[in-house]
Amino acid sequence: MPAREERGIIMQQFDITALLALLRDSAGESDTNDLEGDVLDVPFGELGYDSLALLQVTGVIERDSGVTLDDEALDEAETPRQYLAVVNRVLSSRTVA
Repeated sequence: MPAREERGIIMQQFDITALLALLRDSAGESDTNDLEGDVLDVPFGELGYDSLALLQVTGVIERDSGVTLDDEALDEAETPRQYLAVVNRVLSSRTVA
């Protein structure tokens, strides 16, 4: 997650590569099991990940970034693109302590 400081705000972007790595880690999968093609709009269930895996990933992101994510919005996120939009909205609005 690259970060840059600009006018008192930490600008961060969580991307599909980081999301998939956390999902694989939570599922105990090898990082060498790469998904092919654009998976941003593929439902998590079709990618082989359930709500427990997403809950674990959310916990890691909250812990590592020091933010609280919108659980209701994340519950509605069915694809990586939707999940990343929620996470990045919170991360990009975080101010420097």
